[in-house]
Amino acid sequence: MKRKYRIKKNKDFQVVFKNGKSVANRQFVLYFLQKPEEKEFRIGLSVSKKIGNAVTRNKVKRLIRQVFSEEKHRIASGKEFIIIARKPAADMNYHEVKGSLNHLFRKAKIYQKK
Repeated sequence: MKRKYRIKKNKDFQVVFKNGKSVANRQFVLYFLQKPEEKEFRIGLSVSKKIGNAVTRNKVKRLIRQVFSEEKHRIASGKEFIIIARKPAADMNYHEVKGSLNHLFRKAKIYQKK
């Protein structure tokens, strides 16, 4: 996933938190904000130290980014997403992470209309 698709600045995170909507399941919280002027979507990741050590946190972030890169053709453009990982995400493999995030995507109705 290219860097231009990532949210890094605290100011950008706060805009999505304050103005966006959220959906959640046991493993993740997904905040999303409509930005029609943007051509692509952007994602920000938040994985707390409560999840585990640096190796574990980076693994969770890699898995989330991989799911987004595989699903990017189905996700509607012009949105900003923030994913917050919860404790159970540390013990999940790739297929479980993908299933959990797909559940959130359907719940939030962020897939493109066909």
